[in-house]
Amino acid sequence: MALIKSISGIRGTIGGKPGEGLSPLDIVKFTSAYAEWLKKQSNENLTVVVGRDARISGLMVENLVISTLTGLGIDVINLGLSTTPTVEIAVPLEHASGGIILTASHNPKQWNALKLLNAKGEFISNNNGLEILEIAEREDFNYAEVDDLGSVSERSDYFDIHIQEILKHELVDVDAIKNAGFKVAIDAVNSTGGIVLPKLLRALGVNTVFELFCEPNGQFPHNPEPLPENLTDISKTVVDNQADIGIVVDPDVDRLALVCEDGSMFGEEYTLVAVADYILTQRKGNTVSNMSSTRALRDVTEKAGGQYFPSAVGEVNVVNQMKAQNAVIGGEGNGGVIFPDLHYGRDALVGIALILTHMAKTGKSAKTLRNSYPNYHISKNKIELTPEIDVDLILEKIEAKYAHENINTVDGVKIDFAEEWVHLRKSNTEPIIRIYSESANAEKAEVLAAKIIGDIKEIIA
Repeated sequence: MALIKSISGIRGTIGGKPGEGLSPLDIVKFTSAYAEWLKKQSNENLTVVVGRDARISGLMVENLVISTLTGLGIDVINLGLSTTPTVEIAVPLEHASGGIILTASHNPKQWNALKLLNAKGEFISNNNGLEILEIAEREDFNYAEVDDLGSVSERSDYFDIHIQEILKHELVDVDAIKNAGFKVAIDAVNSTGGIVLPKLLRALGVNTVFELFCEPNGQFPHNPEPLPENLTDISKTVVDNQADIGIVVDPDVDRLALVCEDGSMFGEEYTLVAVADYILTQRKGNTVSNMSSTRALRDVTEKAGGQYFPSAVGEVNVVNQMKAQNAVIGGEGNGGVIFPDLHYGRDALVGIALILTHMAKTGKSAKTLRNSYPNYHISKNKIELTPEIDVDLILEKIEAKYAHENINTVDGVKIDFAEEWVHLRKSNTEPIIRIYSESANAEKAEVLAAKIIGDIKEIIA
């Protein structure tokens, strides 16, 4: 069993003893800590929006979370089956004090998690997360008297509200999409995307939709992370039905992967690139992605006359950098599109609307669009170290060795070479260095990673 307590939320496997997995006691404990933290932010009556993906444990976790919040005197707006971006949109629209999303994102079905939002509908900051963990550690909770218990209201209309927020944006062209007559295949991995994706596509004027794994029962038909090796079924569906594009989301619908009309992968890294390409044709501005994302975003941004800024890995860090640089679009190379006009969170739904608009207005197929971008390949590796090895010292020595190159140490060490890059990050939980490298093709990326791994082993020796 596993329980991971981090500043961004609490995730773990269902079952086991308290403290060893995401047990009912752990769910109550960390929900209570979050509620107590909210009380410190305001003396007013507090309201929290709650939503969940369709995983099997979702209803159990939802019941515990809602009961705990009301037990602390907090009112709850329960969206039930929802998505991460939908909850993020609901929090400010409802003038709520915060939100809790019950999802383990791309993790397998035995996992679940509490993702915590502030009053802006954004993930809490690192400092806020540390404060909540400290409250949980002290078990410093004060539950409400019987006359002060919170109330619960159910809302089932927020998918429609979310879709309307997307449709009314000036850069989403419903008429162009409708006139294009797209045929679209979707894979919603039997989670809440199976409810909202068909609704969104109908609202966008897409009349032909081939639905794959759209029953929200939490029985994931394949590994729910939208990586190429997990997308063979959608690839076949696209080809067999001569669809124009395949659309894949993870269980909480904050990551978007695309499949070209020939069944080939568009590439998760290139979801954000394509959306940014469209946005930058409509308005000049800056872009942001984390340091482990493809260089193609920088290339597209600079070609359009904007400036690209990297951030440390993590959605909170991306959002902070986007705000600092007034970015018009940003996100992560895992298919996470953050469009600040709607909200500062990864949102596959707005990503779909913008991609289809881009295809419709340019007349380009998915494959043609993908081929129009610089072609890079990212290799992901890690090197496991013994606990006594000083990881920070290794990174310092790597930095010194390549000091003549363009170095960024905001998050580990990233070395930008003329035609490629490598990013080294240490794990926060185990003696591991993660090594991401990008080059013109897979072989060159692997060669670069092997070179850096060799440097690390030489330092250790």
